[in-house]
Amino acid sequence: MNVTLLTVGDNVVDRYLELGVLYPGGNAVNVAVHGRRSGAGAAYIGAVGTDVAGRAVLDALVAEGVDTSLLRVVEGPNAYADVRIVDGNRVFEHGDPGVSRFRLTPADFAAVAAATIVHTGECSMVEDQLADLSAAAPRLSFDFSERPDDYIDTYAPLVDIAIRSLPSATVEEAEREARRIHALGPELVAVTMGAGGAVGLRGEQVVHAPAPATAVVDTLGAGDAFIGRLLTGLIDDAPLDTLLGAATAYASSSCASFGAFGHETSLEQSTAPLNPIHKGVDLS
Repeated sequence: MNVTLLTVGDNVVDRYLELGVLYPGGNAVNVAVHGRRSGAGAAYIGAVGTDVAGRAVLDALVAEGVDTSLLRVVEGPNAYADVRIVDGNRVFEHGDPGVSRFRLTPADFAAVAAATIVHTGECSMVEDQLADLSAAAPRLSFDFSERPDDYIDTYAPLVDIAIRSLPSATVEEAEREARRIHALGPELVAVTMGAGGAVGLRGEQVVHAPAPATAVVDTLGAGDAFIGRLLTGLIDDAPLDTLLGAATAYASSSCASFGAFGHETSLEQSTAPLNPIHKGVDLS
């Protein structure tokens, strides 16, 4: 596969305790999967555990056609987050990062340099490696989610594409925030506003893409779906209004089912270990 979109960092299983099921997820995993579904050649670098949760993440990535050749399988529990759905919106409760923290290797950085766009984010725990990622990546995308201004001020100068979440913002507020972040260095800034759609800024061009009406079942992973589709559009060099509209519509459609991208697993399933052939080296 020609890898055009490489994601680096977090994975998790979202455990819906009230439903008795879990779904694979995590920003970096979700972006890779949605990028692949949108047509990008996608690969993921991260660490999964040797429990049923780790198997669920790995099996889902393989099933979705995401390159996992640099994924590590580390002895121990996979990252998880407990989720409740309240009026269609996901509410995170208890969670644990498990074995998901890792260090990038020379082989990883070679893959980073060869990709068209590299993506990571605030959940991936790679801030101390972000300067090296920035130096190696042709274009680096970063999801700032709802982090405070001082966090954004620190790391935005290292990235080329910045994604920010302001779920309660007006279009005017989102545009002001996009301009503020753009002034820090990123060439493109996208600010998502939940049901309000998204604002995108590149150069002097500012675009607002409203979210289409959608029957919402679960909003978990909608922002990551937006990013995956947005980055695929950038790889294809689509105009800003085209790619922002496509990304917003795609994210809205992702809210029609549970989980970030499907692949439901029962919480009562056997906890058999992963096949040793998949096991990597613990680099945490």
